[in-house]
Amino acid sequence: MALSRRFPVLVLAGVFAVLAAPSAATAWAWVGLCVVVAGVDMLLSADPRGVSFARGPSSQVRLGEAASTTLYVTNGSRRHLRGVVRDAWLPSAGSSGERHPVDVPVGERRALTTRLRPVRRGDRPADHVTLRAFGPLGVAARQRSVPVPGVVRALPPFHSRKHLPSRLAVLRQIDGRSAVRIRGAGTEFDSLRDYVDGDDVRSIDWRATARRRAPVVRTWQPERDRRVVLVLDTSRLSAGRVLDMPRLDASMDAALLLAALASRAGDRVDLVAGDRRVRARVSGVDRTRLLAELVTAMAPLEPTLVEADWTRLAAGVAQVTRRRALVVLLTTVEPVVVEETLLPTLAALTRHHRVVIASVADPTVAAMAATRLSTREVYDAAAAERSQASKDRVVEALGRLGVTVVDAPPEQLPPALADHYLMLKSRGLL
Repeated sequence: MALSRRFPVLVLAGVFAVLAAPSAATAWAWVGLCVVVAGVDMLLSADPRGVSFARGPSSQVRLGEAASTTLYVTNGSRRHLRGVVRDAWLPSAGSSGERHPVDVPVGERRALTTRLRPVRRGDRPADHVTLRAFGPLGVAARQRSVPVPGVVRALPPFHSRKHLPSRLAVLRQIDGRSAVRIRGAGTEFDSLRDYVDGDDVRSIDWRATARRRAPVVRTWQPERDRRVVLVLDTSRLSAGRVLDMPRLDASMDAALLLAALASRAGDRVDLVAGDRRVRARVSGVDRTRLLAELVTAMAPLEPTLVEADWTRLAAGVAQVTRRRALVVLLTTVEPVVVEETLLPTLAALTRHHRVVIASVADPTVAAMAATRLSTREVYDAAAAERSQASKDRVVEALGRLGVTVVDAPPEQLPPALADHYLMLKSRGLL
């Protein structure tokens, strides 16, 4: 049972009755009358057990953008339904206007729309639906709460998309130069041109030379359809926050920009995400559907408080491709973790692939190292310098294995990783 605001108003109206006949009996009689009115009003309301709910299809929306969900209310009771429906969602779903007045005749259905603006990435589920069915007077109501499953998926926002046009312009320049610069095995034939001084005689096409009666050389362009494998670390290291952003989300942003750029370059992009087990895999997806598949696979991923099993993740890479590929490990260069778990695996990976580690750096460490105005700040600076020295030592060890480390703050990591990819393209290393 639930009472509306009309009930205390009805009780207070008894003041006039008490003033007309001041006595305790008058007061108690009025209170009893109010209780009877409320009880009768409640009995005349629609039975909530006869009201059914159904939810429309689940929706997807980029984090920070608005979405809507539809709840259908069907009055299967014997009385006219007048009341309020509360469509409750988790706070992270960012629901607004979740309380809906309803007026549904017997046997009819109404659609209620709730606006959502998720504030966290991932699947944001609905909590429950609460119905208050009021009687004709609107004084008292019968109430019932029922679970009505529903979910809205908040996709990664892809903030780094703004860097894509400038990198695509650089990519077009690289593709334009590569056709006249690159020759030899492992490339694709492009065209024929006249021989000039300095050309490798091994590039001469002797049949075309005989037809033209002048030296002609073959030109080549880099092979397309190269493989880029993104390995997303979802272990405990990804749970740390840098500039109020989880490391995992920053890594996702960098992965999306690189995937968009590589697919435009004609390379095949695959994703392996996990920690002690593979939690998401995207492989063999057409270029036109790649970004959609990636954001859908990334959306439900959450950091887990366990160490990453890099041996298992490396096996996931082997399942994706047997060909030589650019393997990008999106993780954090934590000296102790890298030395104990990642280094043994990298030796095997670098024998078959070109490996790059994309690490989210914390700019506050550099700020601490540069500030020495007080005794406390001096100690903080010493700790920051020691941390940076340990990281530099690990980066040097990784370099000896042939692994490149791209270490940058969250907003700078996506363009830095994209620039490194373009550098590899321009040098013919990919």
